[in-house]
Amino acid sequence: MKFAVVDGAEVWTGSMNYTLNDAYRNNNVLIHIRSVRLAENYAAEFEQLFTRQAFEQAGRPPNPALMLSGTLVENAFSPDGGIADKVLDVLRTAQSSIHVMAFAFTRTDFADAMLERAQAGVTVQAVFERRQVSAGGDAVYNLFSASGIPARLDGNRYNLHTKAIIVDGSIVAFGSYNFSRNAEEQNNENILIIHSPELAAAFEAEFQRVWALAQP
Repeated sequence: MKFAVVDGAEVWTGSMNYTLNDAYRNNNVLIHIRSVRLAENYAAEFEQLFTRQAFEQAGRPPNPALMLSGTLVENAFSPDGGIADKVLDVLRTAQSSIHVMAFAFTRTDFADAMLERAQAGVTVQAVFERRQVSAGGDAVYNLFSASGIPARLDGNRYNLHTKAIIVDGSIVAFGSYNFSRNAEEQNNENILIIHSPELAAAFEAEFQRVWALAQP
């Protein structure tokens, strides 16, 4: 979990740990959103973790879906806060493209959903963190490669620490949540699903940069 709530009205969150490596060497995401209602979600999660020290189950955000200046924002926490179901719902809506940047990607249900969309004509591409694949987290990478889905290993000599999925150039799912069973069932993590072509374009530009540096 990586987030900060400022004055009950602003949220900073994403995949970036508060370290020199993550700030200056690793690929990461950090977003700043001004919203009292979204801040309420993260403040409630902080209360559960810091004050109640209840780590075994995610808190229920008071505003799991909200509109910010006409943009739909969905927010969820883990463990067992329903993040996987939300991501699967988004993946299954894909009509043209799914682009993935993943530090850890071992969930076969996500992979199967992407394979189904690929078989329906959707372009699926994924960049995996090289060290995670080398360390044994290679099942989805191998599945994609064997199925003809373009899959590459990142070219950053440090780490691809990003955890993001871009769907149809209009929806982005990202946060501290790895695409793994542990992230869903054991770890305290968060995700934002933002329905915004403008934000998706920024993520798409980063994906294309990371893809160009990556290798099969």
